[in-house]
Amino acid sequence: MHEKTRRSRLDAISCVRGAGTERRQPVPDVFDEVHRRCGDGEPVALATVVATWHSAPQPPGAAMVVTTDGTVIGSVSGGCVEADLYERARRVLDTGQPELCRYGISDDDAYTVGLTCGGILDVFVERVDASALPALDAVAAARRSGHPAAIVTCVAADVNDEPPTDAGSSPSTGPTDPARRLGRRLVLTGQRSVGSLGDDRLDDAASADALGLLAAGRSGMLRYGYHGQRRGGGISLFVTAYATPPRMIVFGAIDFAAAVARIGAFLGYRVTVCDARPVFATARRFPEADEVVVQWPHRYLRTELAADRLDERTVLCVLTHDPRFDVPLLELALRHPLAYVGAMGSRRTHDERHKLLSEAGLSPAQLARLASPIGLDLGGRTPEETAVSVAAQIVAARWGGTGRPLAVLDGPIHQPG
Repeated sequence: MHEKTRRSRLDAISCVRGAGTERRQPVPDVFDEVHRRCGDGEPVALATVVATWHSAPQPPGAAMVVTTDGTVIGSVSGGCVEADLYERARRVLDTGQPELCRYGISDDDAYTVGLTCGGILDVFVERVDASALPALDAVAAARRSGHPAAIVTCVAADVNDEPPTDAGSSPSTGPTDPARRLGRRLVLTGQRSVGSLGDDRLDDAASADALGLLAAGRSGMLRYGYHGQRRGGGISLFVTAYATPPRMIVFGAIDFAAAVARIGAFLGYRVTVCDARPVFATARRFPEADEVVVQWPHRYLRTELAADRLDERTVLCVLTHDPRFDVPLLELALRHPLAYVGAMGSRRTHDERHKLLSEAGLSPAQLARLASPIGLDLGGRTPEETAVSVAAQIVAARWGGTGRPLAVLDGPIHQPG
């Protein structure tokens, strides 16, 4: 893939912050810890979930780090397999040889390593040291600038699938020995690519597909032939996506908005509070928000949509319950494929708003996307309890949950997705 094309596609994924916006410092995560320790010259063992089946407790991309002094950071299963994985990680730290291990359903033996939830995990364990710093530095720089980045790692290579090189064929530009492919990395950022998977054609194929995963904001596995053939065999690559965080926009600078902004930040959203009234829309009143905007809600939303700063992960919480503000706002929002659009108000307010939106030309399908009155029925009264209700509905909409008690449901607790 040409550098210009790769850069333009990554830039299109980026979520650009408004001028003058102050951001909270992110909580240190596994990547930050790996980068810091490798920068200090200390190798670590990194265990990453690369594939899951059935009711797995953690999604692909969940990671755990084991340091040279035995410190454990992060988790891959919530405690089911960490003890065994710790021993594997210590071994990988000593040998430098990566391992791909599978954990399945545990049996009746209490000492058997497995997942009591009934899921299956594939975990790739690798030693990461100073040799990985160019790749880690590139990702760290992209994250600081608010750009997405992806690390593509070779986690499996089938020796039986390595094709011979014919006299008339183009030779590979890198190692063909499967053992030498394991752990090789290709990093994609908004500015450049760093590293190689061992073959130019494989790099190009993996780059194109990794950018697709990055645009969707998810990590995942890719399969190719040794030279990038899309035949599904030979090389297994795992894409760790470091996408920009999804956005939550809270319209209406009321007490409930402060609680919703707080729980939105807790869930990992980049939170904006917007209100047309400057006396209420202040950073002091909304310390958990990433930004507070004084603007008419529908005008702000139109600006953000036009600038391509919203996507299918974006959540809107309309708490104004005033038709002057929320009708033009909802008319615009429901015409776009956002993840969630919820609006506060009584049932009488909802009926009147529904009538006005229908008269504005919204279709029944568009109106059906409106979560109004906002939230699930938890019986809450306070702003904080209401925020939990709203957050529960957002999570259920994201993962296809029913909002019903797990005790009355059958089947797996963790749905695939």
